[in-house]
Amino acid sequence: LEHLSVSAWTVSVLRLCCTGHRSVHFLCCIVLIWFENCEVHPGPNLNMIVGANGTGKSSIVCAICLGLAGKPSFIGRADKVGLFVKRGCLKGLVEIELFQPRSNIIITREIQVVNNTSTWFINRKPSTLKAVEEQITALNIQVGNLCQFLPQDKVGEFAKLSKIELLEATEKSIGPPEMYQFHCELKNFREKERELENLCKEKSNSLEKMRQRIERYKQDVERYHERKRHLDLIEMLERKRPWVEYENVRQQHEEVKQSRDQAKEELKNLKEMQAPVAKKIQEIEERYKSLDMKIRDKAAEIKDTSQKCKQKQDALEKKDKHIEEINQALRMKKDEEMDRQKKIHNTRKMIEDWQSELSTMVSENLQPQIDAVNKELKHLQEERANIDSDVSDLRTEKNNQDMERKRIADCIVELDNVMNMKEEKLKGKFRDTHSALMWLRKNTDKFRRKVCEPMMLEINMKDNRHAKYVENHISSNDMRAFVFEIQEDMERFLLEMRDHRKLKVNAVCAPAESFAEAKPSRPIEELHRYGFFSYLRELFDAPRPVMSYLCFQYRVHDVPVGTEKTRNMIERVIHETKFRQIYTAEEKYIVKVSAYTNQTLSSNTSLKAAQFLTISVDTDERRQLESQQQEIKNILQSLDVQLTTLFERQKHVERRDNELRQQKKELLERGNKRRQLESKIAVKHDSLREMEQDAINLEDESQKANMQIKEINAQKARLVTELMHLIKDCVSLNIIKADLVLQSASVAAEKNRLELEYKAANVQLRASEQRFRDLDERKRVLMENCRELLKKARQVCKLTPDQHLPKEFQTAFQALPNSLEEIDAFLNEEKSRASCFTGLNASVVEEYSKRTQEVQQLTEELEEKKNILENYKQNISQVKEKWLRPLKNLVEQINEKFSNFFSSMQCAGEVDLHVENEEEYDKYGIRIRVKFRSSTELHELTPYHQSGGEKSVSTMLYLMALQELNRCPFRVVDEINQGMDPVNERRVFEMVVKTACKESTSQYFFITPKLLQNLTYNNKMTVLFVYNGPFMMETSKWNLKAFCRRRRRVGRMDEQ
Repeated sequence: LEHLSVSAWTVSVLRLCCTGHRSVHFLCCIVLIWFENCEVHPGPNLNMIVGANGTGKSSIVCAICLGLAGKPSFIGRADKVGLFVKRGCLKGLVEIELFQPRSNIIITREIQVVNNTSTWFINRKPSTLKAVEEQITALNIQVGNLCQFLPQDKVGEFAKLSKIELLEATEKSIGPPEMYQFHCELKNFREKERELENLCKEKSNSLEKMRQRIERYKQDVERYHERKRHLDLIEMLERKRPWVEYENVRQQHEEVKQSRDQAKEELKNLKEMQAPVAKKIQEIEERYKSLDMKIRDKAAEIKDTSQKCKQKQDALEKKDKHIEEINQALRMKKDEEMDRQKKIHNTRKMIEDWQSELSTMVSENLQPQIDAVNKELKHLQEERANIDSDVSDLRTEKNNQDMERKRIADCIVELDNVMNMKEEKLKGKFRDTHSALMWLRKNTDKFRRKVCEPMMLEINMKDNRHAKYVENHISSNDMRAFVFEIQEDMERFLLEMRDHRKLKVNAVCAPAESFAEAKPSRPIEELHRYGFFSYLRELFDAPRPVMSYLCFQYRVHDVPVGTEKTRNMIERVIHETKFRQIYTAEEKYIVKVSAYTNQTLSSNTSLKAAQFLTISVDTDERRQLESQQQEIKNILQSLDVQLTTLFERQKHVERRDNELRQQKKELLERGNKRRQLESKIAVKHDSLREMEQDAINLEDESQKANMQIKEINAQKARLVTELMHLIKDCVSLNIIKADLVLQSASVAAEKNRLELEYKAANVQLRASEQRFRDLDERKRVLMENCRELLKKARQVCKLTPDQHLPKEFQTAFQALPNSLEEIDAFLNEEKSRASCFTGLNASVVEEYSKRTQEVQQLTEELEEKKNILENYKQNISQVKEKWLRPLKNLVEQINEKFSNFFSSMQCAGEVDLHVENEEEYDKYGIRIRVKFRSSTELHELTPYHQSGGEKSVSTMLYLMALQELNRCPFRVVDEINQGMDPVNERRVFEMVVKTACKESTSQYFFITPKLLQNLTYNNKMTVLFVYNGPFMMETSKWNLKAFCRRRRRVGRMDEQ
């Protein structure tokens, strides 16, 4: 593997590269799980990839597998390729350069996270997955073969490989290319051989059965011929029957045809009588249509004349509107002239007022006053900026203090939640004690001294793992007891609880002289040699009264706590330390001295699991947080006072600023008022001149309007004359139309009378037509029946439409009955006779002939299959010789190296070719048998018999046995040394270095999270360290040469 790179589109690149042959050259993969941007340079022989767990060593394995067209499921970490891209990135890239003597091959894989697809490139040109797989196969790279590529999550699966699977993986990995091909051919040949053997056996059985069946068919053939004679007579009867039916229907058709001709003659006579009446009705209809046409013409003329009258009336109305518009325009010009005169008068008056005001104004110099105001305004702006800066600083400080106050409050709430959990446990176990606690918190003022709550609430373990020692040492009654400093307070409390409230509670009183600081009998340092690490008192914190009571009552300051070491030497500990109570990791020992014999007696009990003290609250931290909270509260109050003062100063400055700005505005207005008046007067003079020039001559406008009105009135007179002529024409046309309407009504009455007479005669005509149609329809139906029966009779006799009945049929028909009844009776009789021969048909004869042919054909096929079977056996023998002998030699070589590796470890192991049946080639397999202890026999390597370390050692040594025989360009093994003991791990490592650093072996990747000290190394091996973490330097900034130069420079400075 010469160059490997992993990267992502939100940037991430990992690169592996080296020089040499038989290696993959350049791989670039976008964000694989851990890396954003990483580059790795391996060597041509053994590559040790070392890094802590979680740094991303296995990501390099994932990059190699995915870049070489491996399936994600083989890695065992995800089933989709998009899941290997770093979270948050949308795209990934894997690029590998494969070494070839002439020119290298660069394979690139782009991974899309959104749709979980990949795009492939070969030598930077788009390609397909199939083309990439062909290139990979040509180099004998098999990322799916556990003998060549063993990811971390598949290490355990190697031992689960069956013997058959292990043989196939080994053949693919180190065998010649044709070995696995021969094996597949043998399995296929054997499968086909079994199929042919079964087929020959089946055909032999079938041939015997068919010969027996042919003998039975002979009798059926004879009975079939007798039945056929009866069927031939039935067929002839069925052929004659349609001809008899046809003749009967033909005679009926002739009779109906005569009746139809008579009805047709009667219908013709009735139609001739109706013709004159119909002609007269047609003449009257034409006259009626002519009158109706004339009426419509006159109506159109009347409509056209009325339309012209309407147009003249509309024209008169338009002339009236025009006159009104002329008068309106004249009135508007008069109003406009009056407005102009008013504006001129107002403008002159305004000019006079402004000129008088201008003459009264006195000229003065206001600039000194304006300068003084500007100076004071500038001073105020500076003061306001200073105030704003102070306010901003104070607000920032206040926000910081508020955030700190909230943080402290959250911490106190978390501590309170822990205390609430302890109280809930107390409430669940001792409800009366919890009720007394609630009463105590509300009535603390009734007691002279401080009262401590139940010990289980007051005791806080420094390490929750040690809670079991304290709970097993202190009784349950004292764990829920209240602790008082004086006897008086305890008696008052118990009186209230037990007598008044009827609660079952416990209370104890701390000794008057405090024992909280009592010293142990000997320092804990002296007890370390016995495995003791602390006294009970140092394992927890408690208020002073509680600690004093426990030291006095339970001597917690002088009870040591030990480990398993203490338990292993307990007799010595009891004899030498003289302690009365001792705790080990899981047991409590109580030591007593007999008062009679002075003999030391000891008893031990197992420690019970802790129930109450597993939840702890750091009281010192809580007091510190409350103190910080009060300090922040005081700071916030001080900041509020300072902000209030600054806000008052800010308001005063703003008021003074507004006053000065108003004063400045007034001064500016006084200086600008004279110039504004002079400008306004000049503008008004210009406006006055324009208005005087825009005068209107009302007399001329009035004369023009009168002339226009006079001309329009003349036009109106002409329109009225034309309108009167049109009205007269319209009246005359209406008179003519009325006369035509009367004539049309007379003609319509005559027409209706004739139509009634015609309809009465037409009823009789329709009855005759209906009788004719019925007879004609019956004739047509009989004719169709005749045709159908004739067609059927011809079809039964198998005749063409133009062919006459043959003489042989006529002769046969003469010997048969002529009526339908006789024919039907004869048919029934013959059918009854034929039915006696059941289960026979023409297929019996055909079946007999067919079976005879099949027997002959099957005999030939059987001979052919036997010949093919013999050929297959010869092929199997030849391929078996080519496959089995090299395979046995290969297994012997593997066994020799595997046994040597195991012997060097003072263990035993062997590899052999496992065969159950030499002819069952799909059952051949490689069996690995190992033993790690001299007292045991060799056992087959299985997922269950050996331990995890033994399986790892066996797997590694088998892979090493394949290394020198390997023909693949590289091998990857990921964290296989997990679970090995140091001795085996060292031995395996030395074997790996010795084997993988030879000239003849392929490139080797060995991934491990750790290495033992003082291992054997070789100059040909490369050690790659993988570092990862949030404080790592960016890849683009990594420059090893620059780091070395800087270190040498610092070294020279130190020497000077």
